[in-house]
Amino acid sequence: MSGDASSNPDGRLRIVHCFRSPVGGIFRHVRDLVRAQTAAGHEVGIVCDAATGGTREEQLFSEIAPVLGLGLQRIPMQRQITPTDIITLTRLFRRIGKLDPDVIHTHGAKGGVYGRAIGTFLRVSGKRVARIYCPHGGSLHYDARTNAGRLFFGLERLMERMTDGFVFVSRYESDAFAAKVGPPEKPFCIAPNGIEAAEFAPLPVDSSRADFLYIGMMRDLKGPDLFIDALALIRDRRGVAPSALMVGDGPDTARYKAKATALGLGDIVFHPAMPARRAFAMAERIVVPSRAESMPYIVLEGIAAGLPMVATKVGGIPEIFGPLAPSLVPPGAPHLLAGAMEAQLDDPAGARADAVALQSSIRDRFSIETMARSVEALYAKALERT
Repeated sequence: MSGDASSNPDGRLRIVHCFRSPVGGIFRHVRDLVRAQTAAGHEVGIVCDAATGGTREEQLFSEIAPVLGLGLQRIPMQRQITPTDIITLTRLFRRIGKLDPDVIHTHGAKGGVYGRAIGTFLRVSGKRVARIYCPHGGSLHYDARTNAGRLFFGLERLMERMTDGFVFVSRYESDAFAAKVGPPEKPFCIAPNGIEAAEFAPLPVDSSRADFLYIGMMRDLKGPDLFIDALALIRDRRGVAPSALMVGDGPDTARYKAKATALGLGDIVFHPAMPARRAFAMAERIVVPSRAESMPYIVLEGIAAGLPMVATKVGGIPEIFGPLAPSLVPPGAPHLLAGAMEAQLDDPAGARADAVALQSSIRDRFSIETMARSVEALYAKALERT
C-alpha cells in the first residue's frame, strides 16, 4: 500500500473491525483479516457485542488477543433495532474515537450501521477515516417484496451515503446487493473467504465415525431442522437411521433435540461448538442444509478436509462447487436432501472421488492471502477518496 493512503508516513494503518456477533463465519473472517493485517504491519482492533458467544468464542478471543494492537472492546449490542441503540452508539463513538482509526471496517447489518455512523461523526470532526462495509449476507437475505425487506434495503441505500467502500465475500452477495439495494456507487471488491494450507491436512482415521455431521449455528436459517427431517425420511425408507452428529450452539438447540426425540431419532448425538476439524474427524460426511448463505466457511473447511459433502444451492456455495454445482440440493426440501445423502451412502467411492476433486479445485481459489490483498487494495482506494 502506498504511503499516501495512510495518515502514517510509513503506510501503516490503524484498522478497527466493528461487528455485532462474534460467532460463526463473520468472526472467522475478522480473525483471518486481523492476523493478515497485523502480519502486514498494521495496528488492528476489534469492537463487538459483549453478550454473544460462549466458551468456544472466549477461547478464540484469547488466541487472537495477542495480535490486537488496538485491543478488544466488547459492548452490549442488541440484534434488533431498539431505543438503547442511541446509548450503544454513544459508547461506541467514545471507544472507537480514542483508537484514532484510519479505517473502520464494519461487518454485518448492525455493525455496519454503528461503525459507519461513527466514522461519519469522526469525518465531521475532521478525522480522515475510511468507512468500509461487508454485509456477510445479513439484510440481503430478506425478500425485497416484504415490508421488512423494503425497510432494510431502504436503510442500506441511506447508509451507502456513509460508506467509502464495500467488501463482498461472494459474487452472489455482490449481485444480491445490486439487485435489492442498487449497484454500489462506491468502490467495491469481491474478496471470497479464504482458508489456510494447514486445513488441507488429512484428518485422523477413526473407525467409529458417524455417517453424517451437521455443524453450525443452531438456528433455522442454517437448516438443522431439515437435517433431522432428512434423517427421519432415510430411516423410513431404509428401516434404519444413519448415525448422525449435530455440533453447534444457538438459541434453538433444545427445540432441535425435542424434534429429534419426537421423530424417534434420539440416537442423534448433540455436541456444543468445537473446532471444525475436531468435528470433521468424528464423521464420514458433512451436510450443509442451509436455507440462505453468503460464502460459508464451513463448506470451504469441510472440502479442504476432504469430507464428502451434501449442500444446498444457496448463496456463494455454487461458486465454491464450480463444475460440481449441479450436485447441490435446492434449499428447504428435506426429501431431496435425504436423496442426496442416500446417494452418498450407496456410492461411497463416487462421493470420495467428488470430495477429492473439490478439494483440489479450491486450493488456489480461496486463500486468506488473496482475501487480505483484495481488502487492503480497497482500503487504499477508499482512503484516496477521503
